Amino acid sequence: MNLITCLLKRNDCYRAGQRITPKGVMIHSTGAPNPMLRRYVQPMPGDQGYDQLMERLGRNPNGNSWNRSGVGACVHGFIGKLADGSIGTAQTLPWGWRGWHAGNGTTRPSANNTHISFEICEDGLEDRDYFEAVYREAVELTAMLCQMYDLDPTEPGVICHSEGHALGMASGHADVMHWFPRFGKTMDDFRADVAEDMHNEHTPNEVPEEDIDVKPDLPITSEQFSALMGEYLSGLSLQPGSDWSAEDRAKSIEIGLIKGVGDLNDDGEMDFAWRSWATREETTAMLLRLVPIITPEVAEAVATALQPAIEEMVQKLMEGKA
Repeated sequence: MNLITCLLKRNDCYRAGQRITPKGVMIHSTGAPNPMLRRYVQPMPGDQGYDQLMERLGRNPNGNSWNRSGVGACVHGFIGKLADGSIGTAQTLPWGWRGWHAGNGTTRPSANNTHISFEICEDGLEDRDYFEAVYREAVELTAMLCQMYDLDPTEPGVICHSEGHALGMASGHADVMHWFPRFGKTMDDFRADVAEDMHNEHTPNEVPEEDIDVKPDLPITSEQFSALMGEYLSGLSLQPGSDWSAEDRAKSIEIGLIKGVGDLNDDGEMDFAWRSWATREETTAMLLRLVPIITPEVAEAVATALQPAIEEMVQKLMEGKA
């Protein structure tokens, strides 16, 4: 394993400084065809070892690495290509810190609270040599983490994002099962390979406490609060609607009252963010869409249905005044 440390100290997740007790490892892949670590991982001027890290990672000319505020996500590490084309791992959070990687759970608490996470940088998903190299790197990294935290590499100890969603502890993403099977690998294969690799001794990679310049349990800034709220709202948007509302939701789509908000899950289907909050502008749009739908007959039926409740409310008000 080719491991370097480049903590994303400007990321809001890092600055929140929350700790967890790791109970598993969740594997992600980036979902974009760029295998270079420098796309996501960059040190900042003044960081310890800045020049050496830049030499190994290479420079990101676009300024869109995850070492900045407002990203709304952060994992503990990335696997991909270093500047010289070799495969490496960059640790980006202390292993025992809470990452922002799984979204909200649907039926269980989010894996953010329990799982160490890393992203494998995707290429075009056609290169077997690249896949086998990052797969092996991921196996060795996971084996090291399992040894460090005495984890059993069986589900839900070691899972991918899509498995986390099936278990109710992550948002609905496909990674890594849109990629691994292309080269004859499953997550069961991965867990077996991790278990086998745990027979080898891996040197733990701990970040020295003195290198951590954010302490937990301190008041958060408005930027950090905004990032946390953004993560929460994003998780709500990805949750499916409840069973009890299925008929009403379908009817609201049919009559044009509710319109989709885009493909949030990257699964090729329109999403409606059923569990998220409605803003004032969204409420305004829905009310205006409702106006041409209400015919005189519908208005009369609604008034008739509400009449007993209105009369009861008036009677209670009158009794209160008496």
